Amino acid sequence: MRRFRGLGLGCARALAEAGVDLVINARGAEALDAAAGEIRSEFGVTVEAVAADVTTEAGRALVLDAAGEVDILVTNAGGPPPGMWPDWRREDFIAALDANMLTPIALMTALVPAMMERGWGRVVNITSQAVKAPIAVLGLSNSARTGLTGYVAGTARQVAGRG
Repeated sequence: MRRFRGLGLGCARALAEAGVDLVINARGAEALDAAAGEIRSEFGVTVEAVAADVTTEAGRALVLDAAGEVDILVTNAGGPPPGMWPDWRREDFIAALDANMLTPIALMTALVPAMMERGWGRVVNITSQAVKAPIAVLGLSNSARTGLTGYVAGTARQVAGRG
């Protein structure tokens, strides 16, 4: 069984401790359901677990349908594998961009307009310290996460005045 763990679980637990009801997502149903049960038991909040690949349209649709009205969006994806620059091909970059840049952008595009209408919302994108100091063997991750950071910086300047 693969454990639902790391920064995603840490964020879910911190939000639950603050009394936030959650929709959590991962690809592995067994570990995800176990984490949801633990959070429910420990913090007494509602936790809906959606096992889906959120990098796909169908996966995002499942998560967004389960979530309904969202006040806080936290995006978090494991990074692409490390490697050396001559080994990366276009399809490697596309996969990295899809998981670590385009999927968070799609989720923000779906959810931020309603946050703006309500006058309150938060988006937290968990990326990497490599957006400030790129790590040589993490070129795929550096590229995608820095792209997301640039997109979010520009978008934040457009939407922050609406909550």
